[in-house]
Amino acid sequence: MTNTGMFFRMLFSAVFRRRSRAMMAVVASLVGAATLFCLAMICIAVPQQMNEEMRAYGANLIVTPTSSVDSSSGDKAGIDEAMVKHTTEMVAAKGSEKHATYRYENVRVNAAPYVMAGVDAKQVKNLNHHWVVDGSWPSDGKVLIGRDIADAIGLKVGSRITIGYRASDNSSSSSSSTDSSSSADSSDGTNGTTDSQQSSSGQAMQDGRVSSDIMDTSGTEFRVAGIVDTGGSEDSIIYATNADVNKLTGVTRGVDVIEYSAGASDLNALVTSINDMTSMHVKAQQVTKITASDTRIITMLQTLFWIVSLVVLVLTLVGVGTTISSIVSQRRNEIGLRKALGASSSAIGVEFYVESAMYGLIGGLIGTAVGYGLAQWLCVAVFERSIGFNWWLGVASVLLAALVAVVASIPPVHRATRIDPAVVLREE
Repeated sequence: MTNTGMFFRMLFSAVFRRRSRAMMAVVASLVGAATLFCLAMICIAVPQQMNEEMRAYGANLIVTPTSSVDSSSGDKAGIDEAMVKHTTEMVAAKGSEKHATYRYENVRVNAAPYVMAGVDAKQVKNLNHHWVVDGSWPSDGKVLIGRDIADAIGLKVGSRITIGYRASDNSSSSSSSTDSSSSADSSDGTNGTTDSQQSSSGQAMQDGRVSSDIMDTSGTEFRVAGIVDTGGSEDSIIYATNADVNKLTGVTRGVDVIEYSAGASDLNALVTSINDMTSMHVKAQQVTKITASDTRIITMLQTLFWIVSLVVLVLTLVGVGTTISSIVSQRRNEIGLRKALGASSSAIGVEFYVESAMYGLIGGLIGTAVGYGLAQWLCVAVFERSIGFNWWLGVASVLLAALVAVVASIPPVHRATRIDPAVVLREE
């Protein structure tokens, strides 16, 4: 029999004779590998899932025109359809995206100033899953009103509302005020509409006197299709289809805001790339309320992962090290006899290290499979989505389990190689 064959025969014989101890070492490695692999899979998968979940609560990127006034006509400027398409292609090139466009106009209801938004109902509904709508979304001749407006006027679903439009309420000075408030409020994740209402109320004054049409309640009649309740500035807006807004104002123009739920990994780079395109005449801003919450949750999750991983590594080292120490103590006489017969300390040390690595490999293989099952179950239970197996992470998990087992066996193996055969034989 060759030396290699004799080596493995002695190794498997030692393991077989101490099956209970070997099983304990395998279980210690298994638990450590399962926990670490499960945490690693969650740490990789959950931020992606979390990002998608957070994006369901609104936009994380807002695009507005660089100028509030069209220099050629003097009217309110907007982002035309071609530019909306081009900007959307830029966002989509960096990852998944959902978007909605908004055209804001100052209107009057019972002579009181309000803000009306022309929207595509499908886009807004797809972007803002957190909106609570009592009734239905806007359609031809029907509007969706905010909860604050409904409470102030006493409207219900199915009620009729008369909306008046005055060009003087939407002059260049008013639009400038609206756009500046939109830019300031974008950092908080709002549409910048609260201040625009104040600007419209300012239009009621002319030369320090009350405008003559302040009490004019004429306008176009709409039916209330639904009432939206978000707890934010959206509750103070009237939403209508773009066609109805065009008909009410008599003017067809570009949109004032494009809201994106962008899946780009680096939003800062995306914002920079859009803003660097000066010919586009648009500016992009992050919605810091959404992105900051997303980043904070992911950072907390990753910090927790490292803390738990460190604890698991220490416990695995202690568990495997204790088991190997027990095995060395049981084989003390055998080690002394082998050294008396001429076995070198390095040969004895290699045998124990290989034995420990074998425990780690077996425990790592089983533990990785168990860890993947746990990670899959957790993701399905929490996010209702499955995750794929990461083969590189799986190989790393098995190798780490073997390495931890070898490192844990260093102290007991060191003691085994220092056993004095004369003392052992004298005890016998």
